[in-house]
Amino acid sequence: MIAADRPDRRSARLFVIEADGTMRDLPRAGLAMLFDPGDLVVGNDAATLPASLHGTHVPSEKAIEIRLAGWLSLPDPTRFVAIAFGAGDHRTRTEDRLPPPPLSPGDRLRLGPLEAVVERLLDHPRLLELRFQGNRAAVLAGLAQHGRPIQYAHVPEPLALWDVWTKIAAGPVAFEAPSAGFALDWRTLQAWRRRGVGFATVTHAAGVSSTGDPALDLRLPFDEPYRIPERTAAQVARAKLRGGRIIAIGTSVVRALEAAANPDGNVRAENAIATGRIARDTRLHVVDAILTGVHQPGESHFELLRAFADDALLAKASAAFTAYRYRTHEFGDSMLLNRQPLHL
Repeated sequence: MIAADRPDRRSARLFVIEADGTMRDLPRAGLAMLFDPGDLVVGNDAATLPASLHGTHVPSEKAIEIRLAGWLSLPDPTRFVAIAFGAGDHRTRTEDRLPPPPLSPGDRLRLGPLEAVVERLLDHPRLLELRFQGNRAAVLAGLAQHGRPIQYAHVPEPLALWDVWTKIAAGPVAFEAPSAGFALDWRTLQAWRRRGVGFATVTHAAGVSSTGDPALDLRLPFDEPYRIPERTAAQVARAKLRGGRIIAIGTSVVRALEAAANPDGNVRAENAIATGRIARDTRLHVVDAILTGVHQPGESHFELLRAFADDALLAKASAAFTAYRYRTHEFGDSMLLNRQPLHL
């Protein structure tokens, strides 16, 4: 498979895996015609924060990069879980990045116009809790002025913030783009409306996809806040009552809906925290299909797909991705995976 190295969506493709295991290769524009009247598509409307901050570890005067990775007190933008790196930038593979300077609680970090304090370390040299000095307005202004989108070496050119916002982006709470939403455009949403396909949103604070350390990656995804509005909960209930399917746009939507699931397949309207992981043995109560990117075994996103389909089907799909030269990562191609009967 090929890593997509730029935010160019004009030639994107869509691989459809039906519940019976049949597969189709389509232009991604075909997404507009795939769902039936009464189905409900749910997207993540979180906008992406400029969550990468370069600066100085004040006690050592050494370079440091901080990648914000989780909220400690949403919506208070002063306290975060973060991942720290030493000198360097996204052009070096995350796995090859230098470690940060030795960190201790109370250390000050100078990050452009912002100053932060290490509150505590989280049993890994790169993982910490930090608190920005200043009030909400000052921190948000500093992030906007100095922060950059988190990015990885497969995209060599620096990304602008709008490159990592989907068409439905609203409040800035995600740390990396809820990238399955790049498949959405207004033409597709209009086509669904004409066909009687519903559309709703949740807000999920999508976290980082890689820490650069295999042991730390095993903890992904971290705990992530989400919000399910009353209107979305009502739309899910209405679709379920009428026999419609629930299609999640991305793993973050699956995580939010299943975290808020009732045993009857409806969801609670709530502001809460998604904890734990969805994997092969997870029983899904709400979501019938997922539109997502092209993921590979070993990734936390791929583990979630194992709740939808068995390993044999996913291996067959992976072979097809290679044969058709599908593009991976956040700006890559898409897959629509319908849940297999054994996973109902």
